[in-house]
Amino acid sequence: MDYNAKLKYGTEEVEIKVKGAVSVEVLNPDPMPEIEDVEAAFLAAVTDKAIGSEPLKDKISTEDKVTIVVSDITRSWMHQGDIITLLGHYLHDEMKVPFENITILIALGTHRKSTEQEKEIIAGSYMYSNVTVIDHDCDAECTYVGTTSRGTEVRVNPLVVGRKVIVVGGTVHHMMAGFGGGRKNILPGVASRKTIRQNHQRALDPNIAHSDPRVGCALLQDNPINEDMNEAAALVDVTYGINIVVATSGRFSGLFGGDLYEAWKESCLFQKKCYEKWIDHEADIVIVSSGGAPKDMNLYQGCKGMMNGIRAMKEGGQMLWLCKCPEGCGAPDYTAWLSPLKEGNLDPALRADFTIGGFIFYLTVENLKKGEVRILTTIDNDTTEPMGMKAFTDASLFTQGIDFTGKSVYVIPYGGSVVPMVEGVD
Repeated sequence: MDYNAKLKYGTEEVEIKVKGAVSVEVLNPDPMPEIEDVEAAFLAAVTDKAIGSEPLKDKISTEDKVTIVVSDITRSWMHQGDIITLLGHYLHDEMKVPFENITILIALGTHRKSTEQEKEIIAGSYMYSNVTVIDHDCDAECTYVGTTSRGTEVRVNPLVVGRKVIVVGGTVHHMMAGFGGGRKNILPGVASRKTIRQNHQRALDPNIAHSDPRVGCALLQDNPINEDMNEAAALVDVTYGINIVVATSGRFSGLFGGDLYEAWKESCLFQKKCYEKWIDHEADIVIVSSGGAPKDMNLYQGCKGMMNGIRAMKEGGQMLWLCKCPEGCGAPDYTAWLSPLKEGNLDPALRADFTIGGFIFYLTVENLKKGEVRILTTIDNDTTEPMGMKAFTDASLFTQGIDFTGKSVYVIPYGGSVVPMVEGVD
């Protein structure tokens, strides 16, 4: 069987020719509804379709100080600026909240600071021009709001304490928390570095040199990361949550507003129906793209495509992974762990000085052990090879020597979103 796979690579498209395969299956998300009237859908999400909550107008008065918590530029695929613009008009025009009472807080977690241009993209030009838009700083002074049952000391940005807080985020599968969005905009979004570290270090198995098997994509029940995040977010008095689900076309597919947890939970169920793909076997070869820009802006963000794709690859199989990474590896903390990896002590080093970037690096290396992985990227091979994958910058060399004859093949064009679920395994 022959097949020409056309996959996104940054802002480009790369074609990979499959020849002589016994089977080729393309794993795409199920067809998703696309919202035609976004303004009407937004109004429904903050009024009569509020989930587990009174409508937004019944929860905020004109005198209230309001903080809108929104995800950073790495989540710009969800076009949160469009929703923030509608929210701004609703708060100011309909609810008569003065602009000076509104602040937009970008939930950076431990990510780099936003540029002014990025702030305008995140908040939308209308709100950027009318209200204060600031980055969260996980190393600045944060306010203690309580301790979770697992012992995480929850300290958060002062702007989410004693004010009316509206959380706007995108719901996607997440390699640690099961699903992103919702409570994740509080922890790690606007939490202190220590709080984030205490939560995220629960991702390591307490007994062996491995990640905790309860932690992972699509896993919520008994996931210590997720459950700790839920407890932490409950310590912040969030007034309203707005959760965005986006189709692979980039258009809005679902808007879920209401109680922080209940509305987010509904968005997770919606996401599962569209993006989880059940398969009856693992393939010899998987061809996967992280989904192109901005999902492959750096390796730290783009590795989600590989981790999703490798779920569909049999032990000892081969993977062709497209992840351009114009910003390189991303967080400096990610590649800082190359040294302990080369020295053979990555696990003890991470346990001694746990960082988020370190764990994502750890998880990347752990996943790459499953088989042979090649990556088409702008990152040099000296960086990727110790991790367990060979880097190529030339698409023709990328596939050289890969024999598809008689092999089963999966093609996953949107690896950053599509989650293969193997029957009898997950």
